[in-house]
Amino acid sequence: MDARELTVVAGSFVGFQLLCSAVCPLLSAAISSGYALLPSHKHIEWNSRIVSTVHALIVGFFCLYILWFDDAVNANPVWGDPSLVKLNVAITCGYLLYDLVLLACNWRAMGDTFFLCHHLAALYAYGYVLTRGVLPYFANFRLISELSTPFVNQRWFFEALKYPRSHRLVVLNGLAMAVVFFLVRIAVMPSYWASVFATFGTPEFERLGLGAQVAWITSCIALDILNTIWMYKITRGAYKVLMGTRGRKEKDKVECSDKKDHVNNHTD
Repeated sequence: MDARELTVVAGSFVGFQLLCSAVCPLLSAAISSGYALLPSHKHIEWNSRIVSTVHALIVGFFCLYILWFDDAVNANPVWGDPSLVKLNVAITCGYLLYDLVLLACNWRAMGDTFFLCHHLAALYAYGYVLTRGVLPYFANFRLISELSTPFVNQRWFFEALKYPRSHRLVVLNGLAMAVVFFLVRIAVMPSYWASVFATFGTPEFERLGLGAQVAWITSCIALDILNTIWMYKITRGAYKVLMGTRGRKEKDKVECSDKKDHVNNHTD
């Protein structure tokens, strides 16, 4: 890792920390009256999720730019010029380190074993990208999954503000979350793994060495297992919301019909 990447990691870590501790409380209090009514541990998670959304938007759209316009990375996914990818990965590593510190300091309120495993697996793999400049295409491709994060965080904000699950905004966000999560984390798996398998046995793959090969494959398997578990939970939640909304609509229709019948019988 050269001085530039190290500076970006450190700057990302400090920047996200300042955003969480200084900017988010003021911004949240100004735009949401419900923020002040939340308990203190909810304030911490609220702020952290704003930071999470900011990070996801930065690296997610940067990832798409690289996928569309960085010809060197697309031409050689294993050893292509990693300059832009390393910049994006460095931002993410700074964020992951910040989030790990936050989780450690607030484990009772925010601790989540799945998130801990996700962060450690990502840092393990991205360490090779920063230190050796390898696998730029694949490292960048994984970051496209961050585009689903804003919808996941928005669901938490609605729950914290006690929006009913039948509320139109909650339902629409839930559907958008399920669709986007599937597209950027599940639907891309066949394409991603086809590209991975295409490198097996090539000189570029052998040049990686066993350490990088193991870090790459094992971390990807772990992340995809986690994504599949999360997709299952999201699908179950979306199904319950849709069925609950449908059930309430049918109940309302029945109640309206009963009221009409009552009025008609009374006038008779």
